[in-house]
Amino acid sequence: MAAVSIMDEFEVHKNEKFLEIAESLRPKLRSRFQPPQKIVEIARTKFGECKVVKERAAAVLQDMTFRKGDKVCLDFGDHMVGYVSLELASKGSHQDAPVFLHLKFGEIPQEIEDKSEDYHGWISRSWIQEEYVHIDVLPAKLELPRRYAFRYMEIEVIDVSLKFSLQIKNAACKAVSAVNFHDVDPINTGDVMLNEMDRISVRTLQECMQDVFEDGPKRDQRLWLGDLRLQARANYVSFKNYDLAKRCLYLFAGMPFNEGKISACVFTEPEPAPDDTYLMDYALLFGAALYDYYEATKDMDTLVDLYPTAIRQIEIVIDNLNADHVVEDPGDAFVCFIDWGEGLNKQCSAQGVLIYSMRYGMRLAKVLGDEKTCQWLEKESELCKKAAVDTFWDKDQQLFISGEEKQISWASQIWMILARVFDVDMSHELIMRTMSINPRIRMVTPYMYHHFIDALIRCGEEERALDEMKRYWGEMIRDGADTFWELYNPYNKNESPYGSSIVNSYCHAWSCTPTYLLRKFFAEKKGWMI
Repeated sequence: MAAVSIMDEFEVHKNEKFLEIAESLRPKLRSRFQPPQKIVEIARTKFGECKVVKERAAAVLQDMTFRKGDKVCLDFGDHMVGYVSLELASKGSHQDAPVFLHLKFGEIPQEIEDKSEDYHGWISRSWIQEEYVHIDVLPAKLELPRRYAFRYMEIEVIDVSLKFSLQIKNAACKAVSAVNFHDVDPINTGDVMLNEMDRISVRTLQECMQDVFEDGPKRDQRLWLGDLRLQARANYVSFKNYDLAKRCLYLFAGMPFNEGKISACVFTEPEPAPDDTYLMDYALLFGAALYDYYEATKDMDTLVDLYPTAIRQIEIVIDNLNADHVVEDPGDAFVCFIDWGEGLNKQCSAQGVLIYSMRYGMRLAKVLGDEKTCQWLEKESELCKKAAVDTFWDKDQQLFISGEEKQISWASQIWMILARVFDVDMSHELIMRTMSINPRIRMVTPYMYHHFIDALIRCGEEERALDEMKRYWGEMIRDGADTFWELYNPYNKNESPYGSSIVNSYCHAWSCTPTYLLRKFFAEKKGWMI
């Protein structure tokens, strides 16, 4: 499903002051060199899973030679984001023809086994991580100009002359990030799975902290607002890189469209520019992201600068409510994200996001002493809550429904709980009923699962929240995750919204929140060591 372009209707209005502030906060990336740790063989099992089936020490690479059709797969031991170099030489007669190589990179073993020519999805196959390279003169140091996100690198010799063979003397990755993983003290929960979940969350976040908070270093390598809000929350309890969060907030606020709408996504190269995509729920959550930043930093200057942008996003949606004070059903139009999920109707969830965002708007207004705006938001919030119950609450089923078909989904129940449409007791009954019924329209992304865990915590089900985290993120760990994934459906582990999992991101920003949840809501209460 393609995003909706709004460029034909709206022009970008740059705020040069905001963009200058964002530029002044551009991070200097840290780097380290990592050699491969092993040579591995990857194979597909009879159940269709791809696994490492054999491994050897990386040191034997120095003594290996390669002819036409030979392959070697290097395992760097953990997820890498960076630039690869290879030192190549020849053995035998003088090199009398170029070396022709195919290099393939994978965040998980399956990417090495999948064939790029089999991909026919709707987003560009150029995201598939591979290179075809000719080397005319050996010895040579091959330095790939593109940045890759990977753990495994397969080198295939497509062809060499019959008179010589190829040697790979050294391989390395110059890994880059705005932060250092080792600057974050590990958490000791007393539970091995929770400790590992926290570690992988921090690792995921580190890999996504680049020039901005990227959504994924493999794909899309850019700044998305929904991801930013969750990344920043995780950052505030781990790396505490406040400048990077501030930079991202100013980038969004510095390039609004007509009416003051902010884009769902921002590019930074060759210069900052908003994507021609507007997502209502992402725009609404700008205020929540701003409030989180203020809570972490008490940076009043930034709050004063960006407060009008946050309130404007709420005004825009309120101005477009129907006569019953309800968000219009977006149908199949991609103007609201909520979650990837086949057939998900987003009307009820969108109403919940609006109410949720109004609460953050009121918090911002109270900090600034803006009583007029606070009173207006309080009034509108009550109207929207009443409209939500009148329109979406099914008394017979005791569940929220959405759209003309009266769909029941996990997302609708969760966002109405987070919107606090009901009191805590009724919200608790609702979350327990939802878990018991297990609606057919399920959650498929860690983004939506984060909000599910948040809803459980808000309903007082903290132990159940921990169990659900171990069930969901823990299952990813059991499936071999080095970093947490963009999409993970335990009921269909090969699911992809793009037509094939080969373009799924296996290190994705919105999946890093277990470290936030564990450190924010549990560490102090349980006396965990950090």
